[in-house]
Amino acid sequence: MSRSLVRRLLAGLIACLLAVEPAVAQNRVSLIRDAEIEATIRAYAAPLFAVAGLDPDAVQVYLVNDTRINAFVAGGQRLFLNTGLIMRARNPNQLSGVIAHETGHIAGGHLARLQDALSTATTAAIVSMLLGIAAAALAGDGKAAGAAIVGGTSLAERNLLYYNRGQESAADQAGMSYLDRTGQSSRGMLEFFELLENQELLTAVRQDPYLRSHPLTRERIDAVRAHVARSRHSDAGDSPELMARHARMIAKLRGFLLPPSQTLRQYPDTDRSLPARYARAIAHYRVPDLPRARAGIDALIAEFPADPWFHELKGQVLFENGRVAEAEAPYREALRLAPGEPLLRYGLAQVLLEYNTVPAATEARALLNEAVRHETRNPSFWRLLAIAYGREGNIGMAALSLSEQAAAAGNHRTALQQATRALGVLPRGSPGWLRAEDLRDEARRGIKRDRDAGRDRRDDD
Repeated sequence: MSRSLVRRLLAGLIACLLAVEPAVAQNRVSLIRDAEIEATIRAYAAPLFAVAGLDPDAVQVYLVNDTRINAFVAGGQRLFLNTGLIMRARNPNQLSGVIAHETGHIAGGHLARLQDALSTATTAAIVSMLLGIAAAALAGDGKAAGAAIVGGTSLAERNLLYYNRGQESAADQAGMSYLDRTGQSSRGMLEFFELLENQELLTAVRQDPYLRSHPLTRERIDAVRAHVARSRHSDAGDSPELMARHARMIAKLRGFLLPPSQTLRQYPDTDRSLPARYARAIAHYRVPDLPRARAGIDALIAEFPADPWFHELKGQVLFENGRVAEAEAPYREALRLAPGEPLLRYGLAQVLLEYNTVPAATEARALLNEAVRHETRNPSFWRLLAIAYGREGNIGMAALSLSEQAAAAGNHRTALQQATRALGVLPRGSPGWLRAEDLRDEARRGIKRDRDAGRDRRDDD
């Protein structure tokens, strides 16, 4: 492939990624956020990232709300895991095997030709594009898959988004070494591959996308099986703590993502385990049956008063049922118990802003400023921060926050408009004014990049 063709592909890819943002807003593809689940995944992943030479805090992990089995890396150090994959993992070791393999892709710099382009795109746009291409490929719709990148893109160009067999084997070897170095078994990786192997007889449209984007061969499976046979860590089991966290994670995902009736069948009243009680409380909240949901959550809090996630769930249930004043205390307690969680700051800020008073807005603004310090590219955080500044009458900082929101969402024109507005209000030379100047320049570059990419596509037609 010529350099000019790669250049045009990447330029067009950037524009495409930005263009698919509205599709994400329409819930065709969605990311889910949950502080407890993210903390559990990080407990699995952080040791693997560390031995791979990666900064665990620099690798971003995202949960994709998709029932199919899939995981992929994109846009630099970004790891995406489908909820379908997580819920199919019978134990932490199976999920760790997948994470170890994907860590091998990150550390190995695979798909490097796309990283610069993908790193400029919004996270939701990356998910929408990659899953859209995968879906079109599974359906055999080459035209749709080509349109997902740029008009008229060939199959060879589309395959830049997929791993080849050599990279897969290299990621397997790296992943197994990471598991060994952290004292974990590679048996979970083998079990996952054996699960995928059973799908190879299915038609392409029925196969999970992981199998299509990560070519599976008999040689790869044999290599992992041979490693399991000789590794001294192959009989290492998951700790009781991780097993308990895994069961809670699965129960929580099922409670929120499955139909409540299905969750209640899977976790009947006769099951008095903590995960079952957790799942039922969530299912009752979604029915909605607020009295039973509250009773279930309150019982869990009474038994485990130092668990921040039960307090968070109570706050969420009350807030979403219009009990704003009652939701404040559980959110405060959740944040007290887990003070480092930006999502808990966001949840409490949502409650405070419902009071529509200046003192509450001031506290919300302080919470959100700390939250965006940890998550600088979260549009929802910036949107709420803009509201808080607006309630305080700080129009300049509200405009700056709206510019940050638009930049995080890939909306360059709105980012430019709001940055320009902020520059006209904020004191010249102040930190906010300087940040608005940076956002204005970034937005101008983004608009130019979009324009150039569009011209490249017209030239190719």
